[in-house]
Amino acid sequence: MELIRGLHNLRPEHHGCVATIGNFDGVHLGHQAVLGQLNEKADALGLPAVVITFEPQPREYFASDSAPPRLTRFREKLEALRRYGVRRVLVLPFNDRLARMPAEEFVQRVLVQGLGVKYLVVGDDFRFGRGREGDFGTLRAAGQAHGFQVAHMHTFHVDGERVSSTRIRRALEQGKMAEASRLLGRDYRMSGRVAHGEKLGRQLGFPTANLFLHRRATPLEGIFVVEIYGLDEEPLQGVASLGNRPTVEGTRTLLEVYIFDFDRQIYGRHLQVSFLHKLRDQAKFDSLEALVAQIERDVADARAWFARAA
Repeated sequence: MELIRGLHNLRPEHHGCVATIGNFDGVHLGHQAVLGQLNEKADALGLPAVVITFEPQPREYFASDSAPPRLTRFREKLEALRRYGVRRVLVLPFNDRLARMPAEEFVQRVLVQGLGVKYLVVGDDFRFGRGREGDFGTLRAAGQAHGFQVAHMHTFHVDGERVSSTRIRRALEQGKMAEASRLLGRDYRMSGRVAHGEKLGRQLGFPTANLFLHRRATPLEGIFVVEIYGLDEEPLQGVASLGNRPTVEGTRTLLEVYIFDFDRQIYGRHLQVSFLHKLRDQAKFDSLEALVAQIERDVADARAWFARAA
């Protein structure tokens, strides 16, 4: 998959494509439906499929303190888009210039001059341009003027309710991992590189792989049953703690993964952690002895969960 950062990196060979526009946070079932339609049209026309997205996301630009936590970091989103057949991703920096750009100028500069779009797929609630002035009608009129077709995807529903990043985020916050998996079409994952930590887990008898997530906030916290990918024996089973470690006065969010029956040095390896089941919320313990006793119960509960699921 080719990643293009900014309009200035577009080349003549990028002209002529089918495209879609959006944040694609989570790349959930609704997004996958859009990508499926996009790829079908790309195959029919013999053109590459391009996803146009933004970094940061518009809500993060306008209200960074109150913006909801992302389901997927940028790298995780790219991995998911690749999995669903996207050939190219155009990432536009969402800055003051783009925020103030009129809808008609966006169409002209990005869709017509930049990409030479022949077919565009958008969600039925898509808005764009200065003050969110552009909508599906704007795009359809522009398509008639510039010679490209515009199609919209109707809202995708599961159990009678719209599939959205907000709905998935709510399920994760409530520890409803099975529901989140149904809406995503896969288990919820986070990824990161194994880094050196304080070695506290090893001292307590439970050595962990520490992943610094580089996130402003996470959509879930607690103790989870997990599977680990990225090592030769994948998937491996384990239990993970995601949060700020209140017992040891932690100050930043850390994903600590205890892999069952595993004791190799894997510093620097990039892992993907799938969250299968929530065991409990974070808790502050009065002593390290009490913490160790709870970790032993968590490990036993996680092993029992895997045994039932087998």
